[in-house]
Order: sequence, then structure tokens, then C-alpha cells
Amino acid sequence: MKIECRGVLFDLDGVLVDSTPAVARVWTKWAVKHGFVPDKVVSRAHGRPSITTIRELLPHADHVAENREVERGEIEDTEGVIPLPGALELLQALPQDRWAIATSCTRRLAEVRIRAAGLPFPEHLITSTDVQRGKPDPEPYIKAAKILGLAPADCVVMEDAPAGIRAGKAAGARVLALRTTAPDLELTQSGADWIVNDLAALRLDSSAPKDRIDLILDHQ
Repeated sequence: MKIECRGVLFDLDGVLVDSTPAVARVWTKWAVKHGFVPDKVVSRAHGRPSITTIRELLPHADHVAENREVERGEIEDTEGVIPLPGALELLQALPQDRWAIATSCTRRLAEVRIRAAGLPFPEHLITSTDVQRGKPDPEPYIKAAKILGLAPADCVVMEDAPAGIRAGKAAGARVLALRTTAPDLELTQSGADWIVNDLAALRLDSSAPKDRIDLILDHQ
């Protein structure tokens, strides 16, 4: 199967980078400190800006200070942060000016994880630092398409989290979902157009016209 587009917009964690163990360790420590159930907090935090989760769970706290603590923990903990299958190969195959990363991480944390995983550093990076409203709001993907000079409808979003899938669809893009985080039912209910195990299911068709990206999808 072939997917035609002009640009590719990637989420970071759970799509390009496996940071799940580090994220779980940091949020578990935070949850225990504040008397929450760790598994529920870890699940809630995935795919959204950290400060959003903090505001919901601690409405009367110093959100900036709490967010700084979580970010510091995640920046310091890079053990087990590795590229997910197919990520390095796909990024190396795509033209640098035709892909962007739109992540709920802060810019500092995103840069740390990209480098820890040994991935090529993107020319175009949208983080929680760059938007007013994080996923599931479409703003991150609208901005990511814009910096490529494209409309979201001309792009394919690569996502793993329901919040991110909803953001991509709300922006007007098509979304390919990865089974790295959520079950198929949640991915489908969030609006995913295609579902694969990981980016190893995709390869670039080098015979595509110069102004187009053709992704060959091997069904999984």
C-alpha cells in the first residue's frame, strides 16, 4: 500500500524514541511523592505537556515549580532511551526539509532525548515551548506543517498516543498510529487512518516525483 504526501510530522516519544522506562520512573517518583497511583499518573501524562497533567492533578500547586522538577528528572534520566525500530532508517531516507517533529516535551528535553537516541537532529522542531495549547489541540501539528511550508492536509502525522492522534486529525492531517503505547481500539477511536507496529513497517519509494513523498506501507 502506498501513502502519498508532501511532508511527514513525527511525534517523538513512542514514535521515534523509546523513553517509556525513563518517563515511568520520573512520573512514578512524582506520583508517590504526592500520594497518587503511579500507573494512572504515567498513563495520564503520556502524549501531553507535563504541566497539563500537573495542573489537573494539583490545581492549587506551584505548577511552574512542579513542572521544572519533572523536566529536570526526565532530562537527567536517559537510561534506556533508544530509537524505536525503523525510526533512524526513515529519518535518514527523508529529505531534511520535508519532515518535522512536534512533541509535547519541552525543547530542552526533546533535544536531550533525540541526542540520547542517536537520531538525526531535525531542522524543524515544535515543542511545548513553542505553542500556547498542547495536544490534543491541533496547534502543534498546524505549526509543524507551517514551518515546512505545507498545509496539514498535505502531511501525514506519525503518532502513538490518543491525544496526539486527535491533534493530528483536528489539524486536518492523516494519521498513522503506532502500537507502541495504546491498544488498537483506542487508536481507532481517536481517528487513526492506519495502524502499524512501528516505523519499520514503512519505506520510502525513491521513484516518487520530487515534490512528493511516497511511503510504502507493509501491512502488519
